[in-house]
Amino acid sequence: MKPIDTSKAGPLITIKNIGRKYVIGAEIIHAIKDVSLTINKGEFVALMGPSGSGKSTLMNILGCLDTPTKGEYILNGINVSHMSDNELAEVRNNEIGFVFQTFNLLPRNSALDNVALPLVYAGINKEKRQARAKAALENVGLGNRMDHRPNELSGGQRQRVAVARALINDPSIILADEPTGNLDTKTSIEIMGLMEDIHAKGNTIILVTHEEDIALHAHRIVRMRDGLVENDSMNENIQTVRNRDVAAT
Repeated sequence: MKPIDTSKAGPLITIKNIGRKYVIGAEIIHAIKDVSLTINKGEFVALMGPSGSGKSTLMNILGCLDTPTKGEYILNGINVSHMSDNELAEVRNNEIGFVFQTFNLLPRNSALDNVALPLVYAGINKEKRQARAKAALENVGLGNRMDHRPNELSGGQRQRVAVARALINDPSIILADEPTGNLDTKTSIEIMGLMEDIHAKGNTIILVTHEEDIALHAHRIVRMRDGLVENDSMNENIQTVRNRDVAAT
């Protein structure tokens, strides 16, 4: 199966000559030097790079967790390059769904309450929150685990809760930071299958990973090194990866 052509969908993310430097004492660290990138709506992109490559800094900028020191970042038509922390928080809640390696679930809350949490910040009433959270959990195969707390769930189930939470606000983009980093091989395959299903429904996904076999699930792989994009290419091996995963299960 060839990667889906999303070139006619229009850009969701446009970054132009982005740079990010940090001043530590008398030393200036250029975490990102000069990066330009366009990601269209509906793409599934893997962002890769070794430690110190700048991928984590770029991820923080794409996720509106940080701002660049130079350049421009347009997210879904909004210039977020120099927003305040409060403005960035609003953009994150409306535009971005996060999936983290460590799940980031509230331990005393049920799966249902964890998924509904972003809707609390959005000012949605309780009845609507719970209805949407139930639907989201059913969509990730956890309709029978809604009342369970995180410590009553397996690692794969916890990550499914995190994915449901990321989708609850119908965000413009799903940003997945090492989503299989704490999972075994079988569960990693299941989670990546879920990501593929989410992408097939039209969602845009940016996957940050250092694992080559996980990155190969994406349709496009952007490799970084020394604060720059080293390579940006389409992945022609998607069907091979899917066949391998089916055989492994």
